Amino acid sequence: MKEEFKAYISIHLAVILFGFTAILGAVITLPAMILVWWRVMIAGIGLTFFLRDFHFLRTISRLQLLRFIGIGSIISIHWVLFFLSVKLAGASVCLVCMATTCLFVSFIEPILLRKTFRKLDIGIALLIVPGMAMVVQSLEVSRYPGVLAGLSSAFLAAIFSTLNKKYIRNITIWQLSWIEMWSAFLTLSLILIISIPLVGAWEWWPASTDWVYLLILGFVCTTLGHAMSLYALKSISAFALNLVINLEPVYGMVLAALMLGENKTLAPGFYVGATLIILSVFSYPIIQKRLAHAIS
Repeated sequence: MKEEFKAYISIHLAVILFGFTAILGAVITLPAMILVWWRVMIAGIGLTFFLRDFHFLRTISRLQLLRFIGIGSIISIHWVLFFLSVKLAGASVCLVCMATTCLFVSFIEPILLRKTFRKLDIGIALLIVPGMAMVVQSLEVSRYPGVLAGLSSAFLAAIFSTLNKKYIRNITIWQLSWIEMWSAFLTLSLILIISIPLVGAWEWWPASTDWVYLLILGFVCTTLGHAMSLYALKSISAFALNLVINLEPVYGMVLAALMLGENKTLAPGFYVGATLIILSVFSYPIIQKRLAHAIS
């Protein structure tokens, strides 16, 4: 119970950092893919200083290493879609889209972990659907591409969080984070090199005002936040973790209102739908606890 309590504290602190991530994505002037490229490189450098000893690369199997590299590649695309959603639809909309992650996890986790489907998990996750419908209906059509990017990002988040849960064995949180950050960096580097002849030169170098934001995004929101979420994943399920992560819109929308003034551009229906999504998060542990007492 003590470890589980620590895990929930860890993931709540990580969610605060994740909520601030969307705000940084809105103010950084770089395109989404270049932004993520810098983010994972800075995070990888930070993790390298944390680790220093890399003998663990000799002790893990080649198959395990390839799995983590693959998960890191998924994470890189997830983040690109996340920041693309921020830039196309706004931080608040992107964060609400990310709240659908548990909807995807409720179906993906039983399949990948070979567990039985839990009616409670699916039932709570489905409560998100009407809330998401209200959010979409309240938005201008011009923001729909951002919604699609956000939902796609949520789908990939469900996949990589479940895979991390499945394979996080015989390796520390920092070691796993290091592998995933650098594999994300290499994945995006390859994509950018291939795409340059197709779309022309990219604006690689950040503006002077972007550097502080990138350092906070890379070292604090990414390195620390990612490691804290992995720590929590060792003691709680991927579904429970993503339900807590659904609180990210709460922190993010408050920050977006205070720092970006997004509350002035969003219709009341958006916040009604967002409230329905957030209520599903709070209802899960309450119902789960009551069912446990009823069974006992």
